[in-house]
Amino acid sequence: MGGTLLLSLKNKSPKSWYRVSVAAHYFIYGLVFASWASRIPDIKQALGMNEAELGGVLFFIPIGQMTGMALSGWLVNKFGSKSILLKGAILYPSMLVLLGLAGTLWQLSIGLFLFGISSNLFNISVNTQAVGVERLYKGSIMASFHGLWSLAGFIGGLISTLMVAMYISPFTHFCIILTLTLLILMAMSGSVLPRDEQRLEDKSSISKNERKKFTLPDKQICILGLIAFVSLVCEGTMFDWSSVYFEEVINPPQNLVRLGYIAAMFSMAGGRFAADSLITRFGVVNILKLSGTTVACGLLLSTVFPTLPTATIGFFLIGLGVSAIVPVTYSLAGRSKTMQPSVAIAIVSSIGFLGFLLGPPVIGFIAHATSLRWAIGSIAIIALLITILAPQLKKEN
Repeated sequence: MGGTLLLSLKNKSPKSWYRVSVAAHYFIYGLVFASWASRIPDIKQALGMNEAELGGVLFFIPIGQMTGMALSGWLVNKFGSKSILLKGAILYPSMLVLLGLAGTLWQLSIGLFLFGISSNLFNISVNTQAVGVERLYKGSIMASFHGLWSLAGFIGGLISTLMVAMYISPFTHFCIILTLTLLILMAMSGSVLPRDEQRLEDKSSISKNERKKFTLPDKQICILGLIAFVSLVCEGTMFDWSSVYFEEVINPPQNLVRLGYIAAMFSMAGGRFAADSLITRFGVVNILKLSGTTVACGLLLSTVFPTLPTATIGFFLIGLGVSAIVPVTYSLAGRSKTMQPSVAIAIVSSIGFLGFLLGPPVIGFIAHATSLRWAIGSIAIIALLITILAPQLKKEN
């Protein structure tokens, strides 16, 4: 009888518990990714990789994510986001442990491929859950979820610093993270949104016949996609190469190798929690222009003046600069007057996702051919495209 009562209470969980559950899953998602990204220097050193080899190995993550993209969408559509999220949230941190066991480049490559597939499975299902919860609240709360992802990244960086200081191996570290995530999942599993919301249709601006037809993205959507692409190139570079850059170029004490990563994750989390109010006050175009300039300044500061204080401030600026860009592009895409909001967001996110996938491996190849300072510094030029493109959005509106 007690079990029946508990089940009944779980089935009647208020919307606030659904929000807490989604937030907890975003936290897990960020924590797992941060745990991997912050231990890249240790794994690189353990396997004796150079920059080109690391760049090549890192490319298996996007290969896995691209492989899992269609599969994840089909699974979520067929079985629902709840079922897939409960499985993906276990698989993703489990693959992290597999990475800790890798003893050769090929083992690491296979592990990263599976890590990429499970990441995409988790990503599609948790974002579907987030859309459903946002519908229940009838307002924008997506930025807060992204903020929790970044906050988890910051905490994950701190945990990694502690693990390194205590000479704990990546494998043991990853096992601890797996245990922690399983405990969170056990607490939250009963509050997962049971059913997905139906797809929204903008009937006021798109006719029924138009919704059935394939529509090419207009200039506005293409610009938003390019802005997201550039932002995620910068974001991916920061995630995968910040600790390596500090270790090889800044050369601080070993316990401070992850300082740039931690600074970027801290500022990114704060920026995302503040993004909605700042956009309301200063406008979308001004925030995007400022964001692109801030990212470029951060990249230049950390590479032109490669000292511990300036590089840390530089990576702080990078995290702050990229924090609002992706949420803004998704929001604007959802207001498209020429195509369905869901289709517009999918196009923008897909274009942007390519930047996140391709940026880090390319940095590795450029670094091997020139230097890591030159490779990361050159991204500043690309970041300025955000500032240049932002006013075009104003013309299109």
